[in-house]
Amino acid sequence: MKIAFLADPLSSFKTYKDSTFAMMREAAKRGHEIYAFEQHDMALEQGIATAEVAKITLTGELDDWYRAAPGESVPLSSFDAIIQRKDPPFDMEYVYGTYLLEVAERQGARVFNKPAAIRNHNEKLTIAQFPEFTAPTLVTQSATRLREFHAEHGDVIFKPLDGMGGSGIFRVKADGMNLGSVIETLTLEGKRTIMVQKYIPEIVKGDKRVLVIGGKPVPFALARIPQAGEVRGNLAAGGTGVAQPLSSRDREIAEALGPVLVERGLLLVGLDVIGDFLTEVNVTSPTCFQEITDQSGFDVAAMFIDAVEQALKT
Repeated sequence: MKIAFLADPLSSFKTYKDSTFAMMREAAKRGHEIYAFEQHDMALEQGIATAEVAKITLTGELDDWYRAAPGESVPLSSFDAIIQRKDPPFDMEYVYGTYLLEVAERQGARVFNKPAAIRNHNEKLTIAQFPEFTAPTLVTQSATRLREFHAEHGDVIFKPLDGMGGSGIFRVKADGMNLGSVIETLTLEGKRTIMVQKYIPEIVKGDKRVLVIGGKPVPFALARIPQAGEVRGNLAAGGTGVAQPLSSRDREIAEALGPVLVERGLLLVGLDVIGDFLTEVNVTSPTCFQEITDQSGFDVAAMFIDAVEQALKT
């Protein structure tokens, strides 16, 4: 097959841990042709969704890891599969990109994850669709309501709705230290909607990334354990990743959400679970493939390419 990856610059990849690289390597190992392009390479030309796409050859090296042929402008529908791996920020340029990918879909392209599904599933707010698995949560821009939530629960986590990698996350304990400043900063003084959740003490054991591929859970999660003095387990924030078998609760959540989300066009999802609670549903470019594989021996990239191949048969 011809598989095109919409990704960030290949030169920025850290191949020892990059999940997109793991996908490419597995696809190439199976004999599929690999192509890559960036968001700014897409265009709409006389009604046809196109992109300046380069064919990629993997070298087998970790640093100088690829060779790129000269780019060529081609219809996106000419590929068997397009894998959407553009990292946030989920800004308007990202949204415009999903619109162009939808044009490509109407012209016959198969895109994973589906662009409309990515748009429709905010990674923070999607948990509201599954309240039976979530801790007490409030979404608002009202300072009064945010203060009332803190007064009720005492120890809480504030977060923006568009953050990634743990950015913009604040813990406010029962003493209310800096409560007003956190609320003013995150809401832009009442002009931006944010989320606040009851603090989950089990974060000290890790913010677990549970991958769901083709509606089925990967049998191992990556528990991202915060470094000393931190409440964020994100690897980007200095957390340590430890692969571990899914708990019964992890599996319950994954098996409940998996069939629903894959039906909506989300072939790959990263669920964030702290203790027994679902905290986020990651749909843009879920990671942790290599960390789980390296530590557990379970080949996550193979499961993903299996799912892509299977989806293309339907």
